[in-house]
Amino acid sequence: MAERKPVESWLTDMDGVLIHEGVPIPGADAFLKKLRDSGRPFLVLTNNSIYTPRDLHARLSRMGLDVPVENIWTSALATAQFLADQRPGGSAYVIGEAGLTTALHDVGYILTDHDPDFVILGETRTYSFEALTKAVRLINGGARFIATNPDNVGPSAEGDLPATGSVAALITAATGKKPYFVGKPNPLMMRAGLNAIGAHSESSAMIGDRMDTDVLAGLEAGMRTFLVLTGVTQPKDVDRYPFRPSEVVDSIADLVDLV
Repeated sequence: MAERKPVESWLTDMDGVLIHEGVPIPGADAFLKKLRDSGRPFLVLTNNSIYTPRDLHARLSRMGLDVPVENIWTSALATAQFLADQRPGGSAYVIGEAGLTTALHDVGYILTDHDPDFVILGETRTYSFEALTKAVRLINGGARFIATNPDNVGPSAEGDLPATGSVAALITAATGKKPYFVGKPNPLMMRAGLNAIGAHSESSAMIGDRMDTDVLAGLEAGMRTFLVLTGVTQPKDVDRYPFRPSEVVDSIADLVDLV
């Protein structure tokens, strides 16, 4: 088997890798500083489409983590780029927050509930019955169904919340139409991110805390993959999957010397 090229570019998930419940994971600051000092291309990724990169930059800064805005890649940005490539200057009915609507505005999309090209479902803490009903009727009327990510639940201080994937299932049950999910584990999000920083999959690595999204997406995008055990997937879970990461490490701190 051919030996892999040295890692020149890094993609890393955010929640469970760099932060956990609003607190930086030990080693995250050192890893990010090493990346910035090295000048190597890197991206911090999140499937959450609620926040803009500027919002996330400010949120991470308050925790003491310095990630430039241009190094943040969200499922909302990936969705907007996908739609701009597929149907430039199109229109969409959107259920989501500023992270998604801003990304769509920035690529020239018109947001409307009148005969849109697409219905786009993203993350929000205020899913309304009225908005979901409108989405169902527009999809039944011919609009194409897109969702930013397939995550069924999201975290909160009070416990799990229903997220995009579970709400998409509700719309699918009502329409018979399944959405196209842009975010992880779709390797499209990874490949678009690599293109954004001018990186190649053969010399890039993906760091994540979930086998079913981060590792799978990195694997399918042709990257080296690192699973950290500070998030969702635990050691006993790894062998349950029909694929493996390139390496399993305790935390992001174990990867600082690889940069």
